[in-house]
Amino acid sequence: MIRARRICVTAVAVLAALAGSPGPAQAEQLQESGLLSATDDNPLPPGWRIGGKGGERELVWRAPKTVPMGDARVEFRTGDRLLGVPKPAKDGRTFRLALDETRPKQLRDLQVTAAGRRLDAAAEAPHESGSRGARMPAQAPANGVDPGKPGSYRTVTGKCDLDPVRLPGYDTPVEMTAEVVAPKGAAGKRPLALFLHGRHSTCYKPGSEDDVTGDWPCAAGYKPIPSHLGYLRDQRLLASQGYVTVSISANGINAQDWEAEDAGAQARSSLVRRHLARWADWTARRSSAPAVVRQAPKADLSRVLLVGHSRGGEGVNRAAMDSLYPPPAAEDGYRGPVRWKVRGTVLIGPTIFGQNPVADVPSVTLLPGCDGDVSDLQGEDFVDGTRGTGRGTALHSAVYMVGANHNYFNSEWTPGEAVAPADDDFSTDPEQPADPVCTPGAATRLTAAQQHKAGATYIAAAARLFVAGDDRVRPLLDGSGRRAPSADPARVLTHAVGARRSGGFLPDGGAKVTGARLCSAIDPDPAVACLNPETPGSSPHFASWLTERETGRSAVDLTWSAPGRAARVTPAEPLSLRGSQKLALRVFVPPNTTDTKFDVSVTDSSDRRVKLGSVRADGLPGSANTASYWAQELRVPLSAATRAGLDLRHVKSLELTPRSRTGRAWLMDAWGWAPGTPAAKAATLPRVDVGRTIVKEGDSGTRTYRIPVEISGRGSGQVRVYVLDPDSGRAGNRLVTVRPGSHAIDVPVEVKGDTTYGEDVEHDIAVKAVHNAVVGKHRGGITVENDDPEPVITLSPVADRVTEGRPLTWRLSVDAPVAVDLYEPVRVLPVTEGAELSTKDVDPRWLEEWSGDVPDPERPLSDAHLWLWLHIPPGSTGVDFDVPTVGDQVAEPAESMRLALTDRNAEPLPGRPVLTGTVLDKP
Repeated sequence: MIRARRICVTAVAVLAALAGSPGPAQAEQLQESGLLSATDDNPLPPGWRIGGKGGERELVWRAPKTVPMGDARVEFRTGDRLLGVPKPAKDGRTFRLALDETRPKQLRDLQVTAAGRRLDAAAEAPHESGSRGARMPAQAPANGVDPGKPGSYRTVTGKCDLDPVRLPGYDTPVEMTAEVVAPKGAAGKRPLALFLHGRHSTCYKPGSEDDVTGDWPCAAGYKPIPSHLGYLRDQRLLASQGYVTVSISANGINAQDWEAEDAGAQARSSLVRRHLARWADWTARRSSAPAVVRQAPKADLSRVLLVGHSRGGEGVNRAAMDSLYPPPAAEDGYRGPVRWKVRGTVLIGPTIFGQNPVADVPSVTLLPGCDGDVSDLQGEDFVDGTRGTGRGTALHSAVYMVGANHNYFNSEWTPGEAVAPADDDFSTDPEQPADPVCTPGAATRLTAAQQHKAGATYIAAAARLFVAGDDRVRPLLDGSGRRAPSADPARVLTHAVGARRSGGFLPDGGAKVTGARLCSAIDPDPAVACLNPETPGSSPHFASWLTERETGRSAVDLTWSAPGRAARVTPAEPLSLRGSQKLALRVFVPPNTTDTKFDVSVTDSSDRRVKLGSVRADGLPGSANTASYWAQELRVPLSAATRAGLDLRHVKSLELTPRSRTGRAWLMDAWGWAPGTPAAKAATLPRVDVGRTIVKEGDSGTRTYRIPVEISGRGSGQVRVYVLDPDSGRAGNRLVTVRPGSHAIDVPVEVKGDTTYGEDVEHDIAVKAVHNAVVGKHRGGITVENDDPEPVITLSPVADRVTEGRPLTWRLSVDAPVAVDLYEPVRVLPVTEGAELSTKDVDPRWLEEWSGDVPDPERPLSDAHLWLWLHIPPGSTGVDFDVPTVGDQVAEPAESMRLALTDRNAEPLPGRPVLTGTVLDKP
């Protein structure tokens, strides 16, 4: 039996809940393979089915081929609504999602996505935006200092293998294994760089071409995939420059994080901080350290750089947060003192499911232009999401690397270099035209060696800026348009926020826009959204989150058919550009377009208007499969404003005037800019973590529970709280001021007890930082468990002996009405004696509708893929199942069919009768 939840629960929350509507009774058909066909009555497309066992209802999708274990989260969606994150099966093809009150009629436009990429549909054909194809960006001038050059130190390499540790919420202990590369002969304490790999398969069978698993520990005959050894080249470069480096293994987390609400971010943070704590111990007591640590210089834990790839990026971001703002003790896998200081992070193709960056810790985010895993480049939020949430002095840089994929930053994920099976994550469909940007061999696509070398160079740049304090490398990272020759031939573009930027023309926060459109990053309405969902390709700035629309993520959309019409942005209050040398704009234009030009002007509070200068932008190389709508940093000097006597302390508006004949562009923001990298000091901020409480429904009465929210830290800040409706998936929101120890986020949930069988219901909220706050665990709520016994299901004959031309009928019954949709599978089995009904003895339209089959060639009915899911709607006590037979003029003996209740694998339920229906010739 399969149930669909319908507990009487009302969220008396900050906003009213939106209820879904019920659908009519129907019988749901499942083919022998377990796939539901798309019919007028059944909206599920091929590849999908509704399954379940033991009273649980689930939506099941089976991929046509194996889906590699990666960092992007596989999600089920219906249109713009997120249904949830399914559980992967060991076969790598089957994904199951427990359903709420969602009814089959509501499962329209089902999709399987990962980072915005469709997994259940063929890739879109390559598309060129504009009149030209993909073109390589021009090579930037060389920077005066190249951090990709090896240093003078020789290196020592060795392994640390400690006892595994237990982390909250993870049943299996997680390994404490690491690879150390350190400089030889370096005097004094040396800064420490810690690497954390992302989510990848965990085990492989030596000698096989594709036998990998997500198990932990590995089964007999399998070996662990050494993902942590994939950064040895990066480690050697840093070690040659005087850094102690350690790369840690996280296979135990990768094997279990599909169950975690935060996709493993807190567990990875705990693992990182456990390793840092051991290094702090070894610095104090060298004799207790492993041999390779004793051979290395002492690590300076006051100068730590964290480097994370994919989910490892989100993990080290959380580790930086937890080192400044401690998480709730019950959720944390490390509870000791913080004896280190994180000076910066490097995030390589990272995930950011929580959209909760740490604003006051400097960061560099590498965005691979041909990322086939985290393909929406959601890591851009490590830059965009920091605006206004902290002091604003930490530099946050985005580094867009044209032609780089996701895997090749790690040599153990690279074919030809890895010990285990590996592949190019930007897969190509041989039946589709080659992607003009990312297909191997394209002029814009990097080889594995080119990509890894470029990645190492920019990791070293971050280390040199954040840890060593060498401002000479800043132009490589902050949008100044300089290149590191060591990264050649890679084309790398950068933009940034923070550091010595001031003012800030931001589309959010009450800004008024004229001559252009103020658009929303996330909205299902194309007239509101910044980028129409039907647009080929996507923008990292508009990567989706948990809700179908968001408040407070905006941009300015400029479209023109003739030059000269100014777009004006007027902040709610005049802002100051005093002390700035230039105005830095983050602007993007459609991929593959060229020569988009603007005049840039500002006006002060006395209405003095000055043209600062002109800027020009070319689109990035892009296709329908890339996230190439990415902002470039364009700067104009403020010297014209100074000469004209403009009051730079009170600038009230910014104007962009197109000088190209036609075009389109998006303005993300604009800032006053000056050179330099100020010291980043963390603000004292409140931290918000959302918990989860599981309660029983009860048999009577009404009880009120409150979603658990912990507000810790210090100070006052603002967050936006989204209340997720469990029926529709829609979310309302409001801005909340939070202070430690307060109950500012108060979301009551009323639970009405009953004795009617129902389903579990989750009432969730999601929280995002807006101003002077950090958010740890961003999602949680109240789970209300059904505690009523399952009904008894029976299958009985209504008309099981009929003459041809009349229907055979059985009834699926429950012993009492229930409050949920029930689904029960039945299967037509071969007869054991006598003649069996054939495919020509039943109505051909019925046969096609319920099996997708046709009568010819004539064969036994049990060979026609008839595995049927019968639906009993809420409040009903049963449903009839009819098999319409047809009459003919042929004299035949009695013919029969057999029908049985089955489990979700189409096997007859033990102890249940198999029923027989017989059809007789007309007298």
